[in-house]
Amino acid sequence: MTQPTQLGTWISLGSTVVTELAAECGFDWLLFDLEHGCGTGADLLPQLQATRGTAVRKIVRVGAPHQDLVQHVLDWGADGLMVPHVDTAADAERVVQASHYPPRGRRGFARNVRSCGYGLHPLSIDEPLPSPFILAQIESLEGVGNAGAIAAVDGISALFVGPADLSLDLKARRSDRAYDDCLREVVSAAQAAGKPCGILLRETADLPQYQAMGFTWIAIDSDLGLLREGFKRLRASVPACAA
Repeated sequence: MTQPTQLGTWISLGSTVVTELAAECGFDWLLFDLEHGCGTGADLLPQLQATRGTAVRKIVRVGAPHQDLVQHVLDWGADGLMVPHVDTAADAERVVQASHYPPRGRRGFARNVRSCGYGLHPLSIDEPLPSPFILAQIESLEGVGNAGAIAAVDGISALFVGPADLSLDLKARRSDRAYDDCLREVVSAAQAAGKPCGILLRETADLPQYQAMGFTWIAIDSDLGLLREGFKRLRASVPACAA
């Protein structure tokens, strides 16, 4: 059965106002980018707070699965993580270990954090503990070759292609592998594991093509990109003022 498309967009500016607006616009998920975005870890908590009252799923891309950063992101109320450059099953296992409570992982347990309503809705160790949604980014030829093993790791929820890094890696290695063939291999690996596969697109016109390939977790553009293109269109629509 074909999975429904989960449509998201990138939040790169670190602005609570932009985040609040995006959260009200009906996206299925938002990606808060701590790898390449303008915001820092200190900016994340107020951005997550800005989504309160909406149904949008909050995914945070961390630069690496460092235990302290992952702990903060999840304790603050993120629904899941995206982790870049997951090239092997061992990389994927480290992500899961940092993100899951024992016995599956090493995440610390606390009852007074924001994800528990600051103690108003504490977790109970006598009930199943929540598991975050984890997207492992495939961004290299090595990752493509290991996509099946990565997708098979218990706790990895989805594979997600990083198109810019994957394209760069193919070029840097002078690989004769076609980019689209790599995409199909990653999608097939995810599907074989019964998990979704995602990608970041820049144009809405590309959506049908990638849906047809089997991508279902799709992000289109970013707050920064939308502002940039809007400003460019506005400036181009007005004749240059005379000196």
